[in-house]
Amino acid sequence: MLLKIVLLLALVAQVLVLDNGLLWTPPMGWLAWERFRCNTDCDEDPKNCISERLFMEMADRLAKDGWRDLGYIYLNIDDCWIGGRDAKGRLVADSKRFPHGIAFLADYAHSLGLKLGIYADMGNLTCMGYPGTTLDKVKQDAQTFAEWKVDMLKLDGCFSTREDRAKGYPMMATALNATGRPIAFSCSWPAYEGGLPPKVNYSLLADICNLWRNYDDIQDSWKDVLSILDWFVLHQDVLQPVAGPGHWNDPDMLIIGNFGLSFEQARAQMALWTVLAAPLFMSTDLRTISAQNVEILQNPLMIKINQDPLGIQGRRILKEKSHIEVFKRPLSDEASALVFFSRRTDMPYRYHSSLGQLQFPSSRVYEAQDVFSGEIITGLRDKTNFTVIINPSGVVMWYVYPIKSLEIAKWKSQE
Repeated sequence: MLLKIVLLLALVAQVLVLDNGLLWTPPMGWLAWERFRCNTDCDEDPKNCISERLFMEMADRLAKDGWRDLGYIYLNIDDCWIGGRDAKGRLVADSKRFPHGIAFLADYAHSLGLKLGIYADMGNLTCMGYPGTTLDKVKQDAQTFAEWKVDMLKLDGCFSTREDRAKGYPMMATALNATGRPIAFSCSWPAYEGGLPPKVNYSLLADICNLWRNYDDIQDSWKDVLSILDWFVLHQDVLQPVAGPGHWNDPDMLIIGNFGLSFEQARAQMALWTVLAAPLFMSTDLRTISAQNVEILQNPLMIKINQDPLGIQGRRILKEKSHIEVFKRPLSDEASALVFFSRRTDMPYRYHSSLGQLQFPSSRVYEAQDVFSGEIITGLRDKTNFTVIINPSGVVMWYVYPIKSLEIAKWKSQE
């Protein structure tokens, strides 16, 4: 069986790659799943059930509350929207909860300057038991999504075999290409294969998917944020090189604004996901989100760092005995993002360091801007000592950029 799958992978590597020119920076938007799950009881809970109303109200909030203008443009449907298949085998939305259909929702999103994402599953059934996209349905479903003017497809892997996935994900990439409509492709394939080589071929994934889920679903807890972060750090030597413009690792949704994170933990998830060049898919109720959480998610410098055109994923570069960790992400124009992260649970910690200890060259003078406070720290050289105060489960995040070259300054002084 293993040889058979290896041969299959060799064959599918020759298929047409996903040539859609999309997602040169990590996608940003809103995704229903973590906050609203598979709530289909619109009689009992009409405001929060998976329905046309929910997605239209979230679209309104994205457009009117500043999200869209900052880059949060995707409005993504997850599981539990499907009503079945019609007489011709085409997917149709649940007629009670989506009375006007998905094409109507796509038009509504587009009228507000947004893009619509849809969900399907590579197996016989979706994860929640709705009709899946089996191999014989791949081309038809891709064409249906294109006709509806959908802008992104998340293809899950519940109730599928390894052989189904090895055939189906490349087949869907080819089918999406063939529609002629640019549809971003989010693949859950690696998450069903353990997330790592040799079972996961990241070179192939980068050719056929715009982003992919590597690991477990996030739940509404700090424990889950740490579990995902730990897995990404443990395997950063494998994961970091495969991310880049048009193809991203996806550690799953932002749970900021829900119930499981403190203020410090919410800022930490935002900073850590940003330094990992992760997609920023919020999954919260934008109708009731607090001003404090809006401020975290709408931080313009944070978003600038996340959307940096180099598209390099950051890494953890230091793990101290004091339970402080330092992450670094290279950015364009010789800038960098630094995240000082505390796993301590006692009290704010004074962390002492220098840029030289954090792999910065000695030939530059730098300035740093605190991403949350806006404070500017100037005149930083490689041996300049500094102190940051990091709250328990919290972060300090810096945007660091060169302000002059010591070599040029020295040359000019000798003129």
